[in-house]
Amino acid sequence: MASKMKKSVYLETSFISYLTSRPSRDVVVAGHQVITRDWWEKRRSHFELFVSEVVEDEAGQGDLEAAAARLAVLEDIQLLNVSDEVVSFAESLVSSQIVPAKAATDALHIGLACVNGINYLLTWNCAHIANAQSFEAIKSHSEDHGYIAPIICTAEELLGEYAYDVERPHR
Repeated sequence: MASKMKKSVYLETSFISYLTSRPSRDVVVAGHQVITRDWWEKRRSHFELFVSEVVEDEAGQGDLEAAAARLAVLEDIQLLNVSDEVVSFAESLVSSQIVPAKAATDALHIGLACVNGINYLLTWNCAHIANAQSFEAIKSHSEDHGYIAPIICTAEELLGEYAYDVERPHR
């Protein structure tokens, strides 16, 4: 019996940040952090994971201790390179105003996933990446350029059967 190939996941920088950061006082962010850690513990082994040079660069910025924690997570994850094809596609996302110019790095993340045929782009960046209003445009633009857009989602959406698998207090 043939084994099933694992689906691929591109981990965008916000996912890595939520995974490694100190618990937030903001209840929404804290919830996202818990979900991120649950996904990491329960689901990551079900997928083939990828990051990019862009993720490495972003993860290495800021507080030295926090950056070291983020970079440590990336050590064993496969690295995608930013090719001319990726840059060209990302630039086309910006020039077509699907991704705003101020978020050109976000277009690179999308481009990396599209050009490399990644199944899922996992992010907490809901402003420019995991945005239901722009997904149709990203999907259509990808197809127009000969790519299949990844499913762009948050860790909560990719938890699958573990989405609500939490211990609740007994009543």
